[in-house]
Amino acid sequence: MVPGDSIIEAAIGDAQHGLRLDRALADLLPDLSRERLKTLIGEGQVHGPQAVKISASTKVVAGQFFTITLPPPTPLDTVAQAIPLVIVHEDADLIVVDKPAGLVVHPAAGNLDGTLVNALLHHCAGRLSGIGGVARPGIVHRIDKDTSGLLVVAKTDRAHEGLARQFKDHSIDRLYAAIVYGVPTPGSGTVDSWIGRSDADRKKMAVHREGRGKHAVTHYRTIMRLRGATMVECRLETGRTHQVRVHMAHLGHPLIGDPVYGRERKGFKSILETLGFKRQALHAKTLGFIHPVTDKPLLFQSVLPADMQELLSELHV
Repeated sequence: MVPGDSIIEAAIGDAQHGLRLDRALADLLPDLSRERLKTLIGEGQVHGPQAVKISASTKVVAGQFFTITLPPPTPLDTVAQAIPLVIVHEDADLIVVDKPAGLVVHPAAGNLDGTLVNALLHHCAGRLSGIGGVARPGIVHRIDKDTSGLLVVAKTDRAHEGLARQFKDHSIDRLYAAIVYGVPTPGSGTVDSWIGRSDADRKKMAVHREGRGKHAVTHYRTIMRLRGATMVECRLETGRTHQVRVHMAHLGHPLIGDPVYGRERKGFKSILETLGFKRQALHAKTLGFIHPVTDKPLLFQSVLPADMQELLSELHV
């Protein structure tokens, strides 16, 4: 045992009798994901009765006793930065942030710092239990740099696993407010398509034939008719890269200010320049999910940010 390690004890009960060791321990130790336990077993950090061969697939018996040596989380090789955040909700397992436009979610080439992850490492210092053995915030979904709004981040293995499952099952409730060029006809509907990398530009996404890329479904409805534009609400059934932006452009009504999927329409240039509006008019306004630890339904709302409110007022009929 290395200084800093902690020892966890687990007694196999009747409910775990006959299960695989990794699954049985996951039942008994809800703060550790099954994948994390598999890793610990493989690293020789799990010990049991002398006659029992320790492997993830070992079948356990009621009454057996196991000890797990849990090393302290490895620090993430990313600097913590004191970047202001709007925290909508926080508990021991997760945190919901209202992200401003312009803030990148995760460090990557070209944005190695100044991201949401850098900010969360500072905000959550000492309160990240170690996802996959690393002290890091668990990013289960992302919002584009120049999109504002709600984002949930896991602080523990268990929360990360539970949230990821809900996103995979498409059971997360996500609503976006968007201001688009023109007037969608019909005023409400569903875009059901496949989205993948564009053949013309690999940095862009595009709608493709069935089976190419990933299935993507967006339900939209008109909220307000504007001067040469429309405010729409988009409910995401799936969560693909640039989904709302690609789907609205596919309908012929790209988001105002979108430099990738929409060209500036006549009469809008001076308005956008006067307002200093330099991003796609898209805001993640509603986020709902089941708390992955307490099973409590959670629903969060975010008001339209000031820049989109100004644009809305300017275009109001």
